Amino acid sequence: MTSILVIEDDLTFSRILEGFLKKHKYSVELSHKAKDGLKAFTSGSFDLVLLDYRLPDATGMDILVDIKNASPDTPVIMMTSFSDIRTAVKAIKAGAFEYITKPVNPDELLMIVSQALKKKEKRSIPEVTAAPVTNSSFVEGKSIPSQQLHDYIRLVAPTDMSVIIEGESGTGKEYVARSIHQQSKRAKQNFIAVDCGALSKDLAASELFGHVKGAFTGASQDKTGQFEMANGGTLFLDEVGNLSYEVQVKLLRAIQERIVQPVGSNREIKVDVRIITATNDDLAESVKKGQFREDLYHRLNEFKMRVPSLRERGSDLEEFLIFFRSGANKELGKNVIGFDDEVMSIFTSYDWPGNLRELKNVVKRAVLLTTGDRVQVDAIPAEMLTAIKEMQVKGQPKIPIYDLKALQEVQEREMIVRTLKEARYNKSKAARILNIDRKTLYLKMEKYGIE
Repeated sequence: MTSILVIEDDLTFSRILEGFLKKHKYSVELSHKAKDGLKAFTSGSFDLVLLDYRLPDATGMDILVDIKNASPDTPVIMMTSFSDIRTAVKAIKAGAFEYITKPVNPDELLMIVSQALKKKEKRSIPEVTAAPVTNSSFVEGKSIPSQQLHDYIRLVAPTDMSVIIEGESGTGKEYVARSIHQQSKRAKQNFIAVDCGALSKDLAASELFGHVKGAFTGASQDKTGQFEMANGGTLFLDEVGNLSYEVQVKLLRAIQERIVQPVGSNREIKVDVRIITATNDDLAESVKKGQFREDLYHRLNEFKMRVPSLRERGSDLEEFLIFFRSGANKELGKNVIGFDDEVMSIFTSYDWPGNLRELKNVVKRAVLLTTGDRVQVDAIPAEMLTAIKEMQVKGQPKIPIYDLKALQEVQEREMIVRTLKEARYNKSKAARILNIDRKTLYLKMEKYGIE
């Protein structure tokens, strides 16, 4: 029976969770303090952890780090109040599988628990793609930032250059890496994705380079490293900045000499692997701080590209919504045909800190909760409305959250201001980037009071 550890200080709520999960055939153990929960986790065997962010003796973030260090493959779902939503996004960056807000919707909880457990089952097998990924697996988008991104992909893909992909969490960096592989000469060979953030410091070298039987306690048989498994193809190292200094040294040697040496072995194995890395941190800044080797950085940085945030791809929002709605309908057996105008207004005004990953999850949840043929406001997470109101309180444009025209005008003004800054206030260049003529640009600048 699947075992779940619930770390929650609210006694009533934790009992409700326990009864609900047991009703759906899960084994549940409760802890009401961070210290007790961590002790229970290290002494027991759990398939999943439900973790409250606010605990009497520590924050959920502290416990999350300890759990991921002890067992990187165990999924953790963070439970938060509306006011903790930004912290929840940070928790995902730190390794949480997902977050869920209180009051918890039962159907949403079951869906996320099921997804987390399915992902855990797949983690024991390295993610390998031996066949090209078709373009239908994602939406490119037609906005200028999206077009530029895919122009870069098409430009660098046919080469063997190492690529660093930068971008906020949830922007689709792995999709970009897969697209590069798909359009490369290595497309028929393996694509292997490694989440460096989930690798423990002690086992990272073993995962990447392999080990021989008896190399360390627990090495009961030989293990093929993921470098060797990717031979001839592409190795994608997500969150590469999380690798320890010692592993960075070995990674540099593997890239420079095209040789790997399994842990505990004198045997050297020749490999031909293209390296693509991704990070939501600034690796150049990490180099300055001495947290990342400069020589390795330059080896990896033959070509760098940045995946734009969803905020920067505003004109693509509707296209992404259609795509994710269609996927949710198929997965959940629903037939939702669209979104109510009020919902579209909310989506347009929200800043999407979790980017495409958050958008996909919100749409899937909304489709799950929708009983009619169109998504209504009551199917949207309440924290989105709270976040919009907080934006307005902090001095951002005070507009009705259901006034779609006003919201679009705010976004248009922000895009014009940002483009002018990027073009160093060269209005001709800014007009070309925005795909409008100079006269239209001047009219819009006058309309929005842009000097």
